[in-house]
Amino acid sequence: MEHVARFFFGVCGNVIALFLFLSPVVTFWRIIKRKSTEDFSGVPYNMTLLNCLLSAWYGLPFVSPNNILVTTINGTGSAIEIIYVVIFLIYAERKSRHRMLGLLGVVTTIFTTVVLVSLLALHGKGRKVFCGLAATVFSICMYASPLSIMRLVVKTKSVEFMPFLLSLSVFLCGTSWFIYGLLGLDPFIYIPNGCGSFLGLVQLILYAIYRKNKGPAAAPAGKGDPAETVDEVEDAKKAGATVEMAEAKIKVADTVAADEAAVATQV
Repeated sequence: MEHVARFFFGVCGNVIALFLFLSPVVTFWRIIKRKSTEDFSGVPYNMTLLNCLLSAWYGLPFVSPNNILVTTINGTGSAIEIIYVVIFLIYAERKSRHRMLGLLGVVTTIFTTVVLVSLLALHGKGRKVFCGLAATVFSICMYASPLSIMRLVVKTKSVEFMPFLLSLSVFLCGTSWFIYGLLGLDPFIYIPNGCGSFLGLVQLILYAIYRKNKGPAAAPAGKGDPAETVDEVEDAKKAGATVEMAEAKIKVADTVAADEAAVATQV
């Protein structure tokens, strides 16, 4: 019965994790449409990529037996996250692109090191512990990476850059894999996912608090695209400034004319 329950939560974890990996599609469609990454952070996608790679490696039979469900979903997640990272690199500003490339280099180096060490220097339980520790550390890093966005939410009192679906998926995914790890008595699975479940819950609480505020660029319902609204406001400001400058020039011209008239009268 325990094995059936574990398999059930493993399948649920696969389904929810797939939804988690696909939830940023809306965000990346916005990036492609506007040809800009705006204030979105690329850190979570790099951290997720590293976590997927290490978790997929940990779930392989010669590393950790009876965890093939961990490998299937994280292998799929790795492919999806690579696509996200490439899109981010294409549309990021130069400074952000260089930072992302550096971070991607770190991700590649860490994964390659773990693979080589586990294959060439370790065997049996030692290999499982080493790969499990690496996967645990970077799973926690992945779940903690949205902390910068959470700080932005609190600072701006806006959830514009913290998508609800992503936060919900983090919570559900973390909870499912937490139960899966508990049933299998695998601390390398239930510890990081327990942290993920907690942080996902915190994100949902923040969303509930600030959900009515979508940011300064948000337009009222039925008023058109937010970006267009911002452009209209800026155009109005420029037009107003132009009118004020014209009025000021007219006043100066009138004053000069009056002074010249007064001088002419005195002469």
